[in-house]
Amino acid sequence: MSPSSSSSFAPPFTASGRSALVQAPPWHYAGWLVNVGFSFDAARGAALVPPEVGVATGHGCVHFADWQSCGDDGREMLDPVYAQYRETIVVLEIEPARGDTSRRCFYCPLIYVDQDISMLRGWLQGWPKKIGQTWLTRSLPLIHPAAAPMAAGSRLGASLSVKERRLVDATVTLSGEASGPLGFLAAPTIGAIGWPDLTQAGHVAVPRYLRADIIDRVETGWVQGEATLRFHEHPVEELALLGPVQATQASAGWMGLTVRGAIAV
Repeated sequence: MSPSSSSSFAPPFTASGRSALVQAPPWHYAGWLVNVGFSFDAARGAALVPPEVGVATGHGCVHFADWQSCGDDGREMLDPVYAQYRETIVVLEIEPARGDTSRRCFYCPLIYVDQDISMLRGWLQGWPKKIGQTWLTRSLPLIHPAAAPMAAGSRLGASLSVKERRLVDATVTLSGEASGPLGFLAAPTIGAIGWPDLTQAGHVAVPRYLRADIIDRVETGWVQGEATLRFHEHPVEELALLGPVQATQASAGWMGLTVRGAIAV
């Protein structure tokens, strides 16, 4: 099949394009998030932040998210195995290496997801996604012991496991008070995209740095809380290179956004 006979945005490349893993943007997302801000030894951030993008400040955020997503036609909403997924996003605050160095921004060195569709969408935006299993307490609109309502005293938990090994644990106790946005919800976030070329075996990929082009963001408001956070050692994953971390702030809530592409930085 010649390239001109394919209608696919991404592999597999077929004449109809129907079986492509990812359709072209825009991509619409809505979800429930538990967010935990943390501090760490800023010098350790050099292991995860490329010097081309900046220097770690010693502050970061972990986002545990339960998402639902779709394209413009909304067809995934009727077949939710294609729409729903959970992920854990780690972002580190940086002082940018270029541009406005006073502007707050983040770099995403690590992110884990349980859905192949989301993984490819993420790679195309610069989010370096790998497969992992995220669990987080849901808040339901009920006054009930099992509902974790958005009220003072409600307790939430979240965890991430990668290759059947625990990598992150967190707990949040809600205060009932309003919170501002944290992490990638508060400032632009940079990621890296790069592909090895097997026609040049042995050459490593040269990354480009992007941020998602996000529009139509909506929120219900964030409820703050107090948190605990722990990163575990892992034989492959490098999150624990940040060393001991201290939870500094936390929030939970719902949001929606649309990604229409990516912007080079």
